[in-house]
This record gives sequence, C-alpha cells and structure tokens, in this order.
Amino acid sequence: MAEPDVAPHPDALDPDDGVERILVVAAHPDDIDFGTAGSIATWTDEGIEVVYCLVTDGDAGGSDRDLPRPKMAELRRAEQTAAAKVVGVTDLVFLAYPDGRVQPTIELRRDISRVIRQVRPQRVIGMSPERNYQRIYASHPDHLATGEATLSAVYPDARNPFAHPELLEEEGLEPWTVPEVWMVAIAEPDTFVDTTDVLDRKLEALRCHVSQHPDPGALEDLLRGWGAMIAQRAGLPEGRLAEGFLRVVTT
Repeated sequence: MAEPDVAPHPDALDPDDGVERILVVAAHPDDIDFGTAGSIATWTDEGIEVVYCLVTDGDAGGSDRDLPRPKMAELRRAEQTAAAKVVGVTDLVFLAYPDGRVQPTIELRRDISRVIRQVRPQRVIGMSPERNYQRIYASHPDHLATGEATLSAVYPDARNPFAHPELLEEEGLEPWTVPEVWMVAIAEPDTFVDTTDVLDRKLEALRCHVSQHPDPGALEDLLRGWGAMIAQRAGLPEGRLAEGFLRVVTT
C-alpha cells in the first residue's frame, strides 16, 4: 500500500484531508473521553475510522475497596466500550498492562507497534510524555510512560522492518509509517478541533464511566470551562468549545 502524502503543518482547524484511519492510544479507560471524545465524534461523523488502544484496564481506579481488582478491570472495559460507542467507535484493543505500573518498555513499544501495523493509521493520537506542572492530573506516570512508548512505536519501531522482527517474521505484519502524531494534554497546543456541537456526546461518553465519576453532574461545567479556554486559544468566537493538540510530523 502506498504511503499517504503528509499534510503541511495546519494553519486552520481540523486538517483531515486524506485521513481515513486514526489510532488513539491511552493509558486508562476514560482518558480518551476527557481529552478527545469531542474530536473523535467529529471525525467519525466525517466517516473516518477510529480505533482505540488502551494500555491498561484501569484496575487501580475507583474508590470501592470491596470490589476485587479483576472485577474493576472487567467493569472499566465495559464502561469504555459503551463510551466508545457513543462517539462512533466499535474497535477497541486492550493491552492489559497493570494499572499504575506502566513503563515505556520495549515490550510496550512492541505491543503498540503491533496495533499500528494492524490498523495502519494516517494519524495517531497519543498522550504527552512531558510533565505538565500546571495540570498535574494530566501527568499521571502511566500517561507519561504511555506517551513515550507511543512516540517510540510510531518512530522508529512500527516503520522499521528490523524492529521487533517477530511482528513481521511470525505475525506477518508489514511495517507502517504514521505521518503524524497529535499529542493531548500538552501545554502549548497548535492544532484545534471545534467540538461545540458534540459536547452532549462527549458528556454522554464520560458519564458511561460510572465507577469513576460519582458526581456526573459536575462534569459539564468542567468540560465547558476547558473547552472555552482552548477555543479562545484557537481564536474561535466566544461561546465555542474546542479540543487542542500538538501536531508532530513524523516523516
């Protein structure tokens, strides 16, 4: 399959020309829905295929000490699957790494590379590997490790036939070059998606994570505040909402 042309660095919102498939890699269930569910709803409405890759099952989440951790993992997979459906995503991959103990190991790089070669996306959405001192909750160690492993899987691993040779020799997965990574939870975003018209679906997706959000009524004010701040940075009119990313060209 011929490699897609790489789009120029975006000067406008949502530069999706030529994008057919997007892979979203995140550490925990609900990470995606906080950061990118609005963009994902917009992309799936445009006919773009979106696939989720969850590094952990979120088994260390929640506050119910009486619930066995394997049951929490099962519950959070179900919650994430329901949330994905709200924004038009039905293909989810769970890597089942231990929640709270993610490291950017060669094994994790291999496993993300495998998914990249299977999905063959033109864009990967990844977590930032840089600590954000203004928003410490965005810098969970699992997020940072997942971001680092994702970037390493995009470049150089997934495109290199000699990296993780078992993927090619034993599984028949040909190398794949991802032209761009969009990083979330970044301090200085440069690429934006207007999500005003899909806020209701983003909220519905987040409310699927019942085990994590005992006060779902508080979510709307929180998301409106974040979205308005990002929209202002994007230069959108007052009253609009947006999600922001740092676009990294990788070819």
